[in-house]
Amino acid sequence: MKLPRDVSGDELAQILSRIGYRITRQTGSHIRLTTEIQGQHHVTIPNHKSLRIGTLSAIISNVANHLGKNKSDLIEELFG
Repeated sequence: MKLPRDVSGDELAQILSRIGYRITRQTGSHIRLTTEIQGQHHVTIPNHKSLRIGTLSAIISNVANHLGKNKSDLIEELFG
């Protein structure tokens, strides 16, 4: 499955909250999410109306690596 092209930072934060991430702080135009699943992990998301595809891909890769999942499987789980 391909990554969607119209995901905002706020929408991505809500999507990641379904798999255990929670917003821990927001500074300026960036949202920081943290999870305690499989050890503590932080990810920072720009709070833009539409995330660039490379930025979205890097965030999803980072989360997939932490959770020990395949990136394409995680994309299907989050956006499928």
